[in-house]
Amino acid sequence: MEFNDNYPSYETMAHHSEEEGKKKRRSLWNVFWVMLVITIVELIVGFYASQWGLAGTGTLKVGFIGLTLVKAGFIVWSFMHLGHETKFMKYTVLLPYSIFILYAIFIVLTEGTYTGKPDNRTYIDNTFEKQQIEVNKHAAEGAHDDASKANHTKEEPAH
Repeated sequence: MEFNDNYPSYETMAHHSEEEGKKKRRSLWNVFWVMLVITIVELIVGFYASQWGLAGTGTLKVGFIGLTLVKAGFIVWSFMHLGHETKFMKYTVLLPYSIFILYAIFIVLTEGTYTGKPDNRTYIDNTFEKQQIEVNKHAAEGAHDDASKANHTKEEPAH
């Protein structure tokens, strides 16, 4: 099946000259290259974070969050045409989201490991701990195989 485009010329139908079309395509390529560079930086940092001593640190987390926010902002700026708006409109759109994102980052980084204990160590329930010790002891002895065989008796076939 052949695809037929009923529009004879995109530039004419969109009221663009060829020069304007080239500018728009050039801006799209610029967005692509900026996003590609940021993504490559994220990948390089991700691959070498443990060698650079950044693995598991707040610096790495904040860095990745920052790069992600830069990419998100660039997408909003370019594809949602926020870059062409007035300054008041830019602040009206970006300020509430910026405040929310900063608050969400704060919650994730500071409250994510909160346990309610004064020394802020991870708390494990004693009952759960005893159950895990018992399960591990039975697994080491091979008792779980006998127990599972005793619990799963063969059913008689229906006649």
